[in-house]
Amino acid sequence: MRFIIRTIIALALVWIGLLLTGYGVLVGSTENAAVLGIQCKYLTAPGMSTAQYLHTDSGIIGLTQCPVLRKTSVVIDNG
Repeated sequence: MRFIIRTIIALALVWIGLLLTGYGVLVGSTENAAVLGIQCKYLTAPGMSTAQYLHTDSGIIGLTQCPVLRKTSVVIDNG
């Protein structure tokens, strides 16, 4: 029972941290049909956020994979 309560408290603290900082955590990515772009889906405190980046396998132009954390434009508390 303690484990469940501690897990819920930890998840609530992570959610509050995401809410106050405006960051999102990567939950999935897909390549676009032309293979020149990559679409990244992030879980933020208010909901899901989607970002599109230029994608190449070499990484010379664009990204090879999505960043794990992404700052969103909407922040609930700017202090």
